[in-house]
Amino acid sequence: MSWIDNLLANPAITEALGPAALETAQMVGIASIATVALGLPLGVAMVVTARGGLAENRAVSAVLSGVIVNITRSIPYAILMLALIPVTKALVGTSIGPIAASVSLTVAAVPFFARLVETSLREVAPGKVDAANAMGSTRRQIVTRVLLPEALPSLIAGVTTTVVTIVGYSAMAGLVGGGGLGRLAYNYGYQRYQPEVMIAVLVVLVLLVQAVQALGDALARRADHR
Repeated sequence: MSWIDNLLANPAITEALGPAALETAQMVGIASIATVALGLPLGVAMVVTARGGLAENRAVSAVLSGVIVNITRSIPYAILMLALIPVTKALVGTSIGPIAASVSLTVAAVPFFARLVETSLREVAPGKVDAANAMGSTRRQIVTRVLLPEALPSLIAGVTTTVVTIVGYSAMAGLVGGGGLGRLAYNYGYQRYQPEVMIAVLVVLVLLVQAVQALGDALARRADHR
């Protein structure tokens, strides 16, 4: 029997691969939306309150950047995921499944994305901010009409990088009850010594990452009007 026949005869691939891929897509989708919704304003706040920012506040900046972002990013995802189990259970009523896994994925990804947002906004030419100030623009107008539009291509690239990172994290979340492709690879590919399942999972993950990257690159090029 050839390896193709082995693939087609394995129920882990013919029956479980599709649902596992959907669970992974669900995890990644929920966590990505929540990460952008929370990480974007956090990154903006870090830039605005930083030294020389539009609303300089060193105490707030130290809390946002030094405490919330740096400390969370310092914790390995595997440890963070386990530490958040009580929080996850309190929020969604369970600590297993793709929705529960989305909580830890979001907590891990928000500081990462916020730092990318900070970097993107700092790349905006200071002269454009000065010009907006000279025209009497408010802080909100400067952020919404100057900083964010000018940094949009870089922000899209940051979102793409973050989603790809979340895809990788989602596979790890599957090992502790998150479901998805990670659980399938562990239960069948590793514990049952079925390398064809592991290969199939890797192929799906690679295709998913390639699709996300291609879409992100296309959107970034379209948003870049330089």
